[in-house]
Amino acid sequence: MQTELHQPGPLLNPDGRPAQVGWSRQPLLDCNLEAASFYALRPLQRFRIKRWDYYAVFTPRRFFSATIADLGYAGNIFVYTMDFTSRDLHEQGLVVPLGKGVELPRNSTEGNSRFENEQVRLDFSLFPDHRHVSVSWPGFHDGRGIRAEIDLAVPPGSESMNIVIPIGDRRFYYNRKINCLPAGGSLQYGDIQETLEPRTCLGSLDWGRGVWEYSSFWNWASASGFLPDGCRLGLNLGMGFGDLSQAGENAVILNNKVHKLGQVPFEYTSGDYMKPWRFRDGEGRLDLVFTPFKDRTAVTELGIITSEVHQMFGHYNGTAVMDDGKKIEIKDLLGFAEEHQAKW
Repeated sequence: MQTELHQPGPLLNPDGRPAQVGWSRQPLLDCNLEAASFYALRPLQRFRIKRWDYYAVFTPRRFFSATIADLGYAGNIFVYTMDFTSRDLHEQGLVVPLGKGVELPRNSTEGNSRFENEQVRLDFSLFPDHRHVSVSWPGFHDGRGIRAEIDLAVPPGSESMNIVIPIGDRRFYYNRKINCLPAGGSLQYGDIQETLEPRTCLGSLDWGRGVWEYSSFWNWASASGFLPDGCRLGLNLGMGFGDLSQAGENAVILNNKVHKLGQVPFEYTSGDYMKPWRFRDGEGRLDLVFTPFKDRTAVTELGIITSEVHQMFGHYNGTAVMDDGKKIEIKDLLGFAEEHQAKW
């Protein structure tokens, strides 16, 4: 019952409701957030609109992530990295009142994202054939410092997972996920210097815009890796954040082509996140066991604003069936799965 979109147009109608609801292989809609209409006092709406760009990179040695977000009432800048051998994870963030200095583009296909102050600089630039992630945070982790200059190649004809879903009557979520972007460049964390090679390193983007309910809950799972023959395999699964009857974000991505799945429940034990998770769709195309090895727990408590995320890193094992019926064996695919609860 999934609805695939094919026609470009505005994200929102003049009444503030989504003009189209569904999923697409390319970002088709103009993100006209100025048309949002969910409060009688329109000047208050800016404090409820959420926007973010979240980049993640897997190297053979570590995971690296950088985010620029505007939550309406505050900006949120954060970077974190984890060493796969030692399992050491370090994270640092900034809360920027009213999002001062946060720059985020209207659409995922144009413009740059940027934040800079005396402590940190994040710059996400868009080029015709690649995306560039630049991070400089000298004081990261008690002065150890972190720097990144990473190119994420966008192979010709690449598809991405795009969804537009309603949340209640006048709220909505517009999201683009891009998996398996070959990554090259450099990453320095303290005295550790890594050179990234596209044949061993992959990145991804989570680009989100929308208006949520104050109390929200969602699950997300993602992976980007290589099969033994060198093909790039990605996974994107999600649920819990709106009306998914016409569109969900569940897909397997093989060599940058989306193979769409229907509903995929997250079978796991909330509160005991290190137990294996199970992912099975209703059509028999996906059967995966996710075995965590690290729990990244991030808790925010700012009065009426609270957030708790358990992002589990681990390995996926099982099978996935492509659109043409080909069955792929998945062995020790490195990725993550998360539970997120927020009042925001």
